[in-house]
Amino acid sequence: MKARVSLNLPQSLKKAAEEFAEKDGVSLNQFIALALAEKVGTVSAAEFFAERGKAGDVDWAVAFLEGRGE
Repeated sequence: MKARVSLNLPQSLKKAAEEFAEKDGVSLNQFIALALAEKVGTVSAAEFFAERGKAGDVDWAVAFLEGRGE
């Protein structure tokens, strides 16, 4: 299922996106969709690791990285 979105972009950003899309050999629409997917994935991963890190044990992690962990 796809949704239609109307975007208002600064002309300079649209031009830069068009240039990158052309270099990648994809449409502007596909380039924007991929850029958005990359951003959503990055933010989701950061949130995941931040949440996981709350329960972490820094001393154990350092020991593990130094080869002293079990």
